Amino acid sequence: MNISLTRCAKRWPKWISLAAILSACATDPGSSASMPDPTQASPGFVLEPHQAPALPREFRAAWVATVANIDWPSKPGLSADAMRSEIVDSVKAAKALGINALLLQVRSNADAIYPSELEPWADVLSGKQGEPPKWLDPTNTAAFDPLQTWIDEAHRSGIELHAWFNPYRARHVAAKSAASANHISRTQPDLVKTYGGFGWLDPGESKASAHSLAVIDDVARRYDIDGIHIDDYFYPYPVTSAQPSTARGSVTVSVKLDFPDEPSWRAYTQTGGTLTRAGWRRDNVNRFVEQMDTRVRAIKPWLRVGVSPFGLGKPALRPEGIKGFSQYDELYADVELWMARGWMDYLVPQLYWAIDQKAQSFPVLLDYWAAQNPKGLHVFSGLYSSRINGSTATWQPPEITRQIDITRERSAANSLLNGHVHFSWIALYKNRLGLADALKPLYAQTALVPPSLRAPKTGLAAPTLLRVSGDDLLVAVSEHPKNQAGAVPLKLAVWQRVSGAWQLGIHAAGAPIKLAGGTDAIVVSSIDRFGHESQTVSASVKVSP
Repeated sequence: MNISLTRCAKRWPKWISLAAILSACATDPGSSASMPDPTQASPGFVLEPHQAPALPREFRAAWVATVANIDWPSKPGLSADAMRSEIVDSVKAAKALGINALLLQVRSNADAIYPSELEPWADVLSGKQGEPPKWLDPTNTAAFDPLQTWIDEAHRSGIELHAWFNPYRARHVAAKSAASANHISRTQPDLVKTYGGFGWLDPGESKASAHSLAVIDDVARRYDIDGIHIDDYFYPYPVTSAQPSTARGSVTVSVKLDFPDEPSWRAYTQTGGTLTRAGWRRDNVNRFVEQMDTRVRAIKPWLRVGVSPFGLGKPALRPEGIKGFSQYDELYADVELWMARGWMDYLVPQLYWAIDQKAQSFPVLLDYWAAQNPKGLHVFSGLYSSRINGSTATWQPPEITRQIDITRERSAANSLLNGHVHFSWIALYKNRLGLADALKPLYAQTALVPPSLRAPKTGLAAPTLLRVSGDDLLVAVSEHPKNQAGAVPLKLAVWQRVSGAWQLGIHAAGAPIKLAGGTDAIVVSSIDRFGHESQTVSASVKVSP
């Protein structure tokens, strides 16, 4: 901060955010005319009561997959400018479309897209695991931390950024390079098993689970993310092998291969374990999910914990006519138990089937998961938007828009269902078959992410209007209440009345806000880290058309 800005800033009360102070001082930092008295109404507005609609709430999210360069970066070896540009362009596109949360894959194969002392750099960045991008040099003025840049750009646009982890997958069959010397498959090879061409951390090894939990803890502590998210990869999806059948002579049959966890299973039984092997495997995953939730909430209680499992529930509980793969029996994921215990903030079952596919009907499955919710958690629909890909088996955009309509119909009666997540971002970003165009009318009304259901309201004070100068609105946010971690204002919800109609915008707290031409009234509130809204402040303004 230069000397004139410093002098200007000292004249402002400490409760006004630094961003707001700098914005006000930047025009003419040495002039008192640029510093309206925040204790008095500025000439640009008159504090008057106005009633805007209630804030619309809906989780409108997309997974951003980094594994195999599915969504980002588009390919390994990009320059710093190109990689940063892809981040900026993606966030801008998400904001323009109406997406309010991005679930970014930060750890896909026991590696990282951010600087980590626990795991190597992911090969999707440079093309070689363990090697950072060539431009990532502290002496390079273009260098940046990819994860931090995603967070900064998202928050600048009023979008949440959740860090998405694969807790157990260690190596991908499509890996672009050999495992680096500091990869866990090299440093602790006894923890990693090869199965179906993939490397897999053994959930039965306590050191393996401890390592993954430490990675999640590290990101939760060091980065200003909004949530922690895991997907459907627990024990691996089963693979088969063609083997000769002694019972049928010379013919071969497909035989399911068991996960090679004999050493950890043997250690469990030798120490007095009494569970069946299947029960023991489920218990391994149960304890991981519980510990992850407990630890994350202890680090930052405002972080939302999300789980996105396979979309079919336990066979014994399924609705009539629903058939298919059992994650309970094959992935050893007892999702219904996790919901009953409340080990997450939100569930995103992957409902990757068509509405009229009877054995895996989208609406029937959505109703099933809505019913498995004694703790009152959010249940958001996982949508297979990447099925719109131009192939012979492709879907058309109306399949996705109809699924959103069904979700909204259900959420009208059950607000816990008010959201959905697209897999994956690339289908929206590339506007495949006009998908983004089809979504725009559904997202025409801006919506805020639903508030956390596990956090009490924090009593966040209303923001303070400082000035309306031309079409610029400047708002100060109050400090959070004492001993209320997470009550820091993160966003501003700004309603503008234009030609009698209210329009909502979500903005980063402390940032200058452009008002639309013809605005004659505004209603403003702060949104804290839990998603809770403060009391509103309203005013009459006059913005030229």
